[in-house]
Amino acid sequence: MEVSNQKIADKHPQGVPYLFLTEMWERLSYYGMRALLILYLVSELHFSDEDAAQVYAVYTALVYLTPILGGYLADRYLGYKAAIYLGSSLMLLGHLSLAFPELPFFYLGLGLLIFGNGFFKPNMSTVFGKLYRNKPELRDSGFTIFYMGINLGGLIGPIICGSLGEGKNWHYGFGAAGIGMAIGMIVFYFGSRKLPASLWERTAFVENIQSGEASLQPVDTHIKERIALIGILSFFSIFFWMAFEQVGSSMNLFALRHTDRNLLGVEVPASFFQSINPLFILIFGPIVAYLWSKLAERGKNPDPILKFVMSLFLLGFGFLVMVFASWEVASGLKAGVLFLFAAYFWNTMSELFLSPVGLSFVSKTAPSRYAGMLMGIWFLSTAAGHYLAGYLFGWAGKFSDLSHFFLFFVGTSWGAAALLFGLWFFLRKWLWKLN
Repeated sequence: MEVSNQKIADKHPQGVPYLFLTEMWERLSYYGMRALLILYLVSELHFSDEDAAQVYAVYTALVYLTPILGGYLADRYLGYKAAIYLGSSLMLLGHLSLAFPELPFFYLGLGLLIFGNGFFKPNMSTVFGKLYRNKPELRDSGFTIFYMGINLGGLIGPIICGSLGEGKNWHYGFGAAGIGMAIGMIVFYFGSRKLPASLWERTAFVENIQSGEASLQPVDTHIKERIALIGILSFFSIFFWMAFEQVGSSMNLFALRHTDRNLLGVEVPASFFQSINPLFILIFGPIVAYLWSKLAERGKNPDPILKFVMSLFLLGFGFLVMVFASWEVASGLKAGVLFLFAAYFWNTMSELFLSPVGLSFVSKTAPSRYAGMLMGIWFLSTAAGHYLAGYLFGWAGKFSDLSHFFLFFVGTSWGAAALLFGLWFFLRKWLWKLN
């Protein structure tokens, strides 16, 4: 009987599949649209690289900035379910707006997607984290599974939307993203009805019932340390995202302009290469999740700071590969696809060591009455990284040799890794208090 109970205890919460599938369909729509965005701007609207970079930078930054507002409103007023429904509806309208060819509909669609994502993204992550309140030991592996849902959508989206957008009509691709969002809303409607009502309660409301005026209690030193740890890791995640998000801009155009994409006499659409990263996530995600679980059983699971250090170190290797690929281009040749596969491999391993770990850490460490807002802070750092990624992409054309552009990200990644590792010796005592 003890073995049977232990097996039951080791299982993930029953709500995981519903939230997994909802996130998968929403990410299918997002990554399908993102795979087309920079290509549409430069190929169809004939934006210069610099102007396209500004649109891309502002859009991807605001997509991750609005979660601060969405998380706060969900915490204090809307509740998580209402916020997720509101965000889904706005994003659906945004994708459908992009399906119209007129430029005003294009900008309207981007705006709706920005605000919709602000309500959807932080609250889905917060609700998923709440599933593990009674199973904290499974939280890291649980968020890696959740992350696989994100990347399953990221794998399918560019293939579907890219085939239609690049191959048929750009607006067919944007419309297909809207259909994916609609399916996600249907999945969430039926799945959310099977989850406990307590999962959707506003954090502030629950605390006031349990502890009176909880929001008026002073913030003690331990809470300040927890908030500071979230802030520090959020800051260093900026270095990750400003490099990693070259995937949608400079690396996307590198695939379009400088990569030999012929396969058996057929030219593969550039947008398809956006699916390499999520494909690797699906392959290696379970392995990394298993690794964390096994290391946790032996008491050797690296703490989140060390995982971030390893992530930034691996990220540098990915851009070192792009330096080598740029040397091929400088010699007058087109780079082979293996360069992009190798770069995406290292970037994927880096992502698995940081992004799901960061989501898990914030949901676990944030004081409950600030949960949604601090998840928004995590996405604020992501917004900063995405803006810098787009802004820096605009400078790529100013380099006579692309290898110098990609070498910059090798330096920032390894430099940030070294600095964070140095800080770890001072911060690890705060981490010990969390256990």
